[in-house]
Amino acid sequence: MNKYLVSLLLVCAALLAGSVIAVERHSASDKPVITGAGAHFAWVIFDSLKPDLEKVSGRSIELHGRNSTLGMGCNAGIKTALQNTENHETFGFVCCPLDAKEVEDKKLKVYPIALEPVLIVVHADNPVSDLSEAEVRNIMRGDIVNWKEVGGNDEPIVLITRLHCKKRPGHWKTILPDAAEFRQKRLNVSSAADMVQRVSDFKGAMGHIGSTWNFDPGSNLKVVSVNGYQPTAENLRNKRYPFFRNLSAVTDRNPSDDVLTIIEEVQTGPAFQGIAKRYNLLRLHTARKQDP
Repeated sequence: MNKYLVSLLLVCAALLAGSVIAVERHSASDKPVITGAGAHFAWVIFDSLKPDLEKVSGRSIELHGRNSTLGMGCNAGIKTALQNTENHETFGFVCCPLDAKEVEDKKLKVYPIALEPVLIVVHADNPVSDLSEAEVRNIMRGDIVNWKEVGGNDEPIVLITRLHCKKRPGHWKTILPDAAEFRQKRLNVSSAADMVQRVSDFKGAMGHIGSTWNFDPGSNLKVVSVNGYQPTAENLRNKRYPFFRNLSAVTDRNPSDDVLTIIEEVQTGPAFQGIAKRYNLLRLHTARKQDP
């Protein structure tokens, strides 16, 4: 066999070996995308941490929940979690606590993440900057219908509500426990964006929204304190601020190790601390020490 032929065979062998290695590398990294979906206010956390979550899991993640008017919410989070299969790994996220019966009936696992303050918001031009807990509830009930009754202008109160997930505990139910207790003459909106828009539209408006909402600089509203306390994580911890909801992840009964790694990183990873500080979230798990 001449030297030319030997060289040619060696080159071909090297190229073939390189091709096999390339295919093997591609196959090892070409795992299906993990899908997460659910309520906007929990989506904000996962979306903000997405680079960290993809790094620790070694997986690409696709998240849905930016716009609650597109069918995203707690129900979508649960539905997505239950679509989990070996070749289509999924999880969900919710902004309401789930009672034991729902968890058992739907065969779910729940992973608490944080408590989120429910903000009481009014029009930016409203001179009222603080309300007592009782005043907030009386306005929501319709026992107080004019701002002058709480030190404001002689102007009717336009109540804006978003009473989602009516059968679940928590969330707006920390204000009043049942939708039937809210003032009948009110404007009920279907999304957080609509809440912000309507409170900005009416000078006499009052509404409620989660603290993880990213307010546009042009939003014409302000957050009022309650009982003299701002809606902060510390005031939630000390039970001084009364209105909040639970942000959690959910899976079916057989989540993959990678999905569990993603959720655990949100619960205990160091990167969450910056998100918690930004949105005044009270973390429900002790933060894991950052690796040296």
